[in-house]
Amino acid sequence: MSETENKSVEITKGVNGLEKIILREIRGSSAEVYLYGAHVTSWKNEQGEELLFVSSKAIFKPSKPIRGGIPICFPQFSNMGSLEAHGFARNRVWTIDTDPPPLLPNVTDGVFVDLLLKPTEEDLKIWPHSFEYRLRVTLGPGGDLMLTSRIRNTNTDGKAFTFTFAYHTYFSVSDISEVRVEGLETFDYLDNLKNRERYTEQGDAITFESEVDKIYLSTPTKIAILDHEKKRTFVVRKDGLPDAVVWNPWDKKAKAMADFGDDEYKHMLCVEAAAIEKPITLKPGEEWKVRQELSAVPSSYFSGQLDPSKVLQSS
Repeated sequence: MSETENKSVEITKGVNGLEKIILREIRGSSAEVYLYGAHVTSWKNEQGEELLFVSSKAIFKPSKPIRGGIPICFPQFSNMGSLEAHGFARNRVWTIDTDPPPLLPNVTDGVFVDLLLKPTEEDLKIWPHSFEYRLRVTLGPGGDLMLTSRIRNTNTDGKAFTFTFAYHTYFSVSDISEVRVEGLETFDYLDNLKNRERYTEQGDAITFESEVDKIYLSTPTKIAILDHEKKRTFVVRKDGLPDAVVWNPWDKKAKAMADFGDDEYKHMLCVEAAAIEKPITLKPGEEWKVRQELSAVPSSYFSGQLDPSKVLQSS
C-alpha cells in the first residue's frame, strides 16, 4: 500500500462486515476494493459520481460472487471448462500483499493496494495447480483506475497449467438505449446467444436494443463507451488482453437473476478486457502480466459530431 500517512489508503469494514480498502486521491476521486474476491465495488470521479454499477440486490456473502463492480474471472471465463462459472478467484478472500516484487515499469504514480491469492487445499482439489496471483489496484492522479494482474505458476511437479481470464467490468450508464460502444467495428466475435458461432461485427458502433453477450476477438487496445445522456465517455485501455466481452442481460434474464433488479439492466453495461479465445499456458516459474486502465472522458467530447477515432487515439 502507499501513503497511509495521509489517509489515502484506509482499511475498513464494508457490507456484512467484510473487509475493504478505500483508495482516495487528493483531488477527490476514490475507489473501494473488497478483500473478498479482490473485488472493486466502487470507482468515483472527482465530483463523487459513481462510475461502476453494483446491483441493489448484490449479495455480499461468501461464497456468492458480488453482482457488479469488477469481478475477476480466473482461472476460467464463463462455463468454458470444468470449474464453476467464471472460476473461483472472485469467490475467495484475498490477502494484502505486504511484500510484492517490484512492478516494471513503475506504475506507482498514484495511490494503490497490492493483493495476493494463493490456492487453498480445497482449491487444489478442484484445480490441481499451485499459483500466485498478485493484483495491484491503482487510482491515478487524474482519477483513472488501473488493475495490474500477475499470475505465476508455482507448481513443483513440473506441470504447466492453462487458464482463461477476464476483468468483468460493469459500467454505470444512464440508459442502455442511449449508449454506444466504439472501437470494435469490423472485428470478429463469438455470439454466446448462438452457441458461440463466429460472426463479424457490422456497422459504425455497437448499440443496444436487446440482450447482448459477445466475445470480440483480437481487439484493439482501446475501446470507447459513449453515454449520450450523461455526456460521458469511458475509455478502456488494455495491455496483454486480446479479447473483449460485451454483455447486457436485458429484461428477461434480469428478472431471472436473484441478485439483479428487474430494471437494472437499463443502467449497466459490461465491457470486459479478456483472454478467452486462446487460453494462456504457463510453465512452472513463468509469469503472465496484464493490465486494464479505465478513464472517464468529460462531456467536451459530445458535440453531436463526435469523432470516435480521436477519443480512441488520444492518450
